Amino acid sequence: MAPLRLFGFPLHRGLTLRRRTSAVPVPPVPLAELAALSPTALLARLSATAAGLTNHEAAERYGEFGPNAIGDERPPGAWRQLALIVANPLSLMLLALAVVSFATGQRKGAVAIAAMVALSSLLSFVQEYRAGRAAESLKALVHTKATVLRPLHRDDPEAAAHPVHVPLAHIVPGDVVLLAAGNVIPADVRVLVAKDLFVDESALTGESLPVEKSAACGDAGQPIADIRCLALTGSHVTSGTGTAVVLATGARTAFAGIARETVAPRAATSFDVGVHRYLKLILVFMAVMVPAVLLINGFARGDWHEAFLFAVAVAAGMTPEMLPMVVTVNLAKGARAMAGKRVIVKRLVAIQNFGAMNVLCTDKTGTLTQDRVLLERHVDITGSESRRVLEFACLNSRFQSGLPNLLDAAVLAHGDLHPDLRAGAGYARIDEIPFDFERRRMSVVVEQQATGAHLLICKGAVEEVAAACDRVERDGSAKSIEPAHADELSTVTRELNDDGFRVIAIAYKQLPPGPATYTAADERALVLLGYIAFLDPPKESAGEAIAALTASGIAVKVLTGDNAAVARHVCRQVGLRTDVVLGGADVDALDDAALAARAETATLFAKLAPQQKARVIRALRAHGNVVGYLGDGINDGPALTAADIGISVDTGADVARDAADLILLEKSLNVLAAGVREGRRVFGNVTKYVRMAGSSNFGNMLSMVGASALLPFLPMAPVQILVNNLLYDVSQTALATDEVDADFLARPRQWDIGGIGRYMLCIGPVSSLFDYATFGVLVWGFGALDDPALFQTGWFVESLLSQTLIVHVIRTGRIPFVESRPSLALLAMTAAVAVLGLALPFSPVAGALGLVPLPLPYFGALAAIIVGYVVLTQTVKTWAIRKFRLD
Repeated sequence: MAPLRLFGFPLHRGLTLRRRTSAVPVPPVPLAELAALSPTALLARLSATAAGLTNHEAAERYGEFGPNAIGDERPPGAWRQLALIVANPLSLMLLALAVVSFATGQRKGAVAIAAMVALSSLLSFVQEYRAGRAAESLKALVHTKATVLRPLHRDDPEAAAHPVHVPLAHIVPGDVVLLAAGNVIPADVRVLVAKDLFVDESALTGESLPVEKSAACGDAGQPIADIRCLALTGSHVTSGTGTAVVLATGARTAFAGIARETVAPRAATSFDVGVHRYLKLILVFMAVMVPAVLLINGFARGDWHEAFLFAVAVAAGMTPEMLPMVVTVNLAKGARAMAGKRVIVKRLVAIQNFGAMNVLCTDKTGTLTQDRVLLERHVDITGSESRRVLEFACLNSRFQSGLPNLLDAAVLAHGDLHPDLRAGAGYARIDEIPFDFERRRMSVVVEQQATGAHLLICKGAVEEVAAACDRVERDGSAKSIEPAHADELSTVTRELNDDGFRVIAIAYKQLPPGPATYTAADERALVLLGYIAFLDPPKESAGEAIAALTASGIAVKVLTGDNAAVARHVCRQVGLRTDVVLGGADVDALDDAALAARAETATLFAKLAPQQKARVIRALRAHGNVVGYLGDGINDGPALTAADIGISVDTGADVARDAADLILLEKSLNVLAAGVREGRRVFGNVTKYVRMAGSSNFGNMLSMVGASALLPFLPMAPVQILVNNLLYDVSQTALATDEVDADFLARPRQWDIGGIGRYMLCIGPVSSLFDYATFGVLVWGFGALDDPALFQTGWFVESLLSQTLIVHVIRTGRIPFVESRPSLALLAMTAAVAVLGLALPFSPVAGALGLVPLPLPYFGALAAIIVGYVVLTQTVKTWAIRKFRLD
């Protein structure tokens, strides 16, 4: 049998869009073109009928189309995920160094370095694997089906059709689906029949209020999301009923275009870029220092093999081999803290990016707002609050017979209504004139039981209701509409619209007792009573949370698919400025450079398509910002991928959860504020290690170069260098428990590679200065020039103690132990390493390490050297912080 073709495109078996696959992109279905066809012509083009497809036809099409699946992200297998974690630049550099060390006989050092890489990689793998499993379990909780029509026989489809529930994955083009409140839209469909059918498209478009769908398409030349006879994958029915025919499934839906943007490779984040730049800095220092050590020792002593081994040990000493471990331990601790705040951390580095974030972009619906429709205003024609308008609106909503939509529910839920009125007490329903898209209004006729009179109450679009009115109610009486009234009426509605309200007009007409049936012809000569206005109100906590984020140095920007008026009103209510607003058309009109400049000053971006959201975020990042994005809809997928840190919620769309780095179990900006603080704390402790290791290692290498040129022997044996470095690094593992100064947490933090380099250049020479003082004490005070083992032991102990104890000076920008106290764990770990360093020369392993017992008087000189080192380092640190702003 020839392959089935849809609209001229061949359809292939099993073609779905999956992350990390090589599926060939397929052309999208021309939805706007199809919407312009009549239902009869459309069904003929689909080779379908209004009664749907038979089971045989559906199975045949399923075999050709494949499952109706989009964006099914399957995480990499465990081994591949572990390999991806190991294959980062720092780990690869350390593993290369371990191989060289092993090949040159430094097996203990090689094993130690490899063990550190393995342990840090394993910790990262366990955390991210568990987070991935948790995210997958969220998706597994949902098993959705759709209702389709299945005729038993093609010969007599109309008589034999009956509804069948099938999994969403089994929906195929040509299926006729039945829609009702609560149903998801299973594919891109064209509505054939609709009654009060309202669809929530907020996940796709950002529009906060449901959109009414009908069989009449209107202008098919507008964007597909605005064509009222089309309903798209990713939306759901909020009220009403309908019948629709499936146009596109799987990779051919409009949603698939968004998903393709989402699964694109992510750009390097702020944390990734920072680590890479830091490694380049270390490599620059190594490229200068290691060859210098090799050449000096080789020419001075003529033993190039020994000089090479010593140079390899020096390279190991300069390498921050504990950085993966320190970073992973800190991030894992941060992830546990975030879990306590009901946040799933999918990628560990996201925590640090959280702390570095200085711009938070967020959608509007459900984040700033309550994601529910409320009746906010009920005003007369002058704009004054009117209880009579509320009462008439209540009667209309109470007695309309269709499935109540969200607007009717909002009216009936209004707190100012008396329970009797809400129940319709004193009135009886006579008839209803239902809504249609030609009139854009609906009416109910009720009987006032006390008088027997009939009252027609009409509500609908402002222009259409006003067109049916010849009078307005003013000061309690009906008056003929005059030219001055037109200006007044337009002013009130315009002001409500500018404030972001969805406005519905209310009109009425007193009727004498009469027939039990009424028609649209009775909707004339009405009295315009006033307006009801609806809004998705802001969360009470949103303003406070935004103020806290702003105080923390984070600019909050709103990126929404909703219209500018609604978004501007919400922004004003939560304390965001709206003096600069960019719309989707504005974004398209700007080139990348101009958009980057405008995006810095704009706070609100309205009526954005998904790809436009991602482009705004890329523009902000191009200006050096670290950008986070919070969103939970399908239209947020590309933006989540484009951001340094993508944040979604457990109730969000699958594609949003797949693209996110963090998943909130509670959609709250307050949770974000707590997460930002945790991210800064993690980065603060990582920065401490980088500064400590960098400055200490640089100082040691300066000492190595000088000692190599002056001494007739190696200043420290290669194994001693590796053990010294290992013990020092072990003391740093407790940094994850340390406190971070409040001023460090007060603003966003990014990698400052220039600042780290200046810190190394300032603090490193201070360390080297006291190393040379130690050399002098050993040579002239204890005759160590004739005893290499004594010299090496003395410097080994001084180097280890000075590096370990100076941690307490470098860990804070304040006065240690006075203005800033370390954690008990860090204090205990550094003390233990210092005691071990003092004991090693007297231990059974001293001989294996080339260490000898030190004379007791040396410890008095050592104490003086360390005290002087601590005092001078504190002085230089304070000067450097003020001079170079190295806080």
